[in-house]
Amino acid sequence: MDQARFEQGLAVRKDVLGAEYVDQAIANAGEFSRDFQELLTEYCWGAIWGDETLARKTRSMINVAMIAALNRMHEWELHFRGAIKNGVSRDELKAILSQIAIYCGVPVAVECHRIAKRVFEELDQS
Repeated sequence: MDQARFEQGLAVRKDVLGAEYVDQAIANAGEFSRDFQELLTEYCWGAIWGDETLARKTRSMINVAMIAALNRMHEWELHFRGAIKNGVSRDELKAILSQIAIYCGVPVAVECHRIAKRVFEELDQS
């Protein structure tokens, strides 16, 4: 493992997804999944998200669309929250959801809207 890339990835991952979520994911990995968590942190968050060629906002927009296409709603919510944190506006997210409806299907977009509504309600209350 490249320790510097791992540390960079850990910092980026915590910044985008929240330290509490990341710390919990790593702590709950257990012996079986610990190596996988390290791999994700080093390569996904260190090598890819750590590459500044694309802004975090752009990466978040891409991820929101790709994860919706995969219909992975738990991960989608996580990255939707990260997109908000990375500066993607409500209007931009609304437009992305419309594009998801056309290219990924209405049922996926309906679920994304349900999640988005709940997330925005939580954020508006805090």
